[in-house]
Amino acid sequence: MATERKPEFFKGAHLRVGIIGCGYVGLPLALRFAEAGHRVTGFDTDPEKVAKLNAGKTYIEHIPQTKIQQLVNSRHFSATGNFAQLEEVDVILICVPTPLDERREPDLSYVENTALSIQAHLKKGQLVVLESTTYPGTTEELVLPILEKSGLRCPIGRGPEAENLPVDFFLAFSPEREDPGNKQFGLAQIPKVVGGVNPASGRAAQCLYAQVVSRVVPVSSTRAAEMTKLLENIFRSVNIALVNELKLLCLRMDIDIWEVIEAASSKPFGFMPFYPGPGLGGHCIPVDPFYLSWKARQFDFSTRFIELAGEVNTAMPSHVVEATAAALERLRKSLKGSRILILGGGCNREKNNLRESPTLMIMQLLRERGAHVDYNDPYFPQLHKMRHYDYSQMKSVPLNAHTTASYDAVVIATDHSCYDYAAIVDAAKLVVDTRNATRRLVRNREKIVLC
Repeated sequence: MATERKPEFFKGAHLRVGIIGCGYVGLPLALRFAEAGHRVTGFDTDPEKVAKLNAGKTYIEHIPQTKIQQLVNSRHFSATGNFAQLEEVDVILICVPTPLDERREPDLSYVENTALSIQAHLKKGQLVVLESTTYPGTTEELVLPILEKSGLRCPIGRGPEAENLPVDFFLAFSPEREDPGNKQFGLAQIPKVVGGVNPASGRAAQCLYAQVVSRVVPVSSTRAAEMTKLLENIFRSVNIALVNELKLLCLRMDIDIWEVIEAASSKPFGFMPFYPGPGLGGHCIPVDPFYLSWKARQFDFSTRFIELAGEVNTAMPSHVVEATAAALERLRKSLKGSRILILGGGCNREKNNLRESPTLMIMQLLRERGAHVDYNDPYFPQLHKMRHYDYSQMKSVPLNAHTTASYDAVVIATDHSCYDYAAIVDAAKLVVDTRNATRRLVRNREKIVLC
């Protein structure tokens, strides 16, 4: 490994790239760098993932097995659980989870443990980039001090006076913008925001990412890059909370919120449509507002607007359960003892993404109220134990007229296009529609409760 490197080194071909965390973010990034001709090693603590990847197999539905197999065969990609191999790479990208703990405060244990693993093997001239979504200050306040325990230095600095700061290694933050399964905007088409702890680190990361994305957007610091990611997702969270709250009001006023949104969308300026639902899913949007709220309290600042949006969205699964209970009562049925079929386990239509899915909370709340709950989802034949839930005994039940008719209520939680909603409503006793999936149906409207 070279002892003196300039940022421009990372423009070069045939870099050795290490990516820690081979999940929804890390694996597509690893494959993209491998496609660009670099030699990529995926690091993961899960031996099953490592074994599958080295065998050319996929465990993420929208990532084709043929692509992994091709890159493994060409020796541009491999996986390992041996973090000592970090010593052999030029670049280390951190793509690990950043969940909330039971108090809804940031859980940075994955980032901290990863930084400790890197520190033990950090070499002069390496570039380290954190991609995991987090609060402003994480890279400088948590990751950098751990890495500098190696004896190597990467001083914080910004502006022209910091241009020539001597560095032993480079450190930057570049937030992931992965949208799993999005066929319109893949990783290569999405601009990459990059901020370094000093100008040299920022330039090094810019040189690296310019090889695999259409456009690099430099910002002045890692803090600015960290805040950029939070702004993107808080923008969505706040607007979704707005339409969720308006949905609750419209239900009381007997107004169709989806009709209102469609009409408002006809305005060619000053309006962007967001849609209500049973709650927020995915890793970022349900989590990011709480990361910023937690950090803001250190500055004696209350992010009231953001916290309110989080509260509204977090309450939506409870609203679905209450609406289901009320609809059953009108049929002289109690929620306790009722058989409920949930359609769609994931948080997005046509995707196998369970992360923070509101359906998981809906099922738990229904069970706590004494209901017997089953689910159907073609993207999840079987559920598993997760960070907050253990549904490892649940399998997707067949969906046909006979099984549908056997349930007291069917709750549409995810509006997959493969569902025959007309047939479902025909067979069901009651349908609770959280996604307006039944909007085009005319027959049996009396069975449908929009929620």
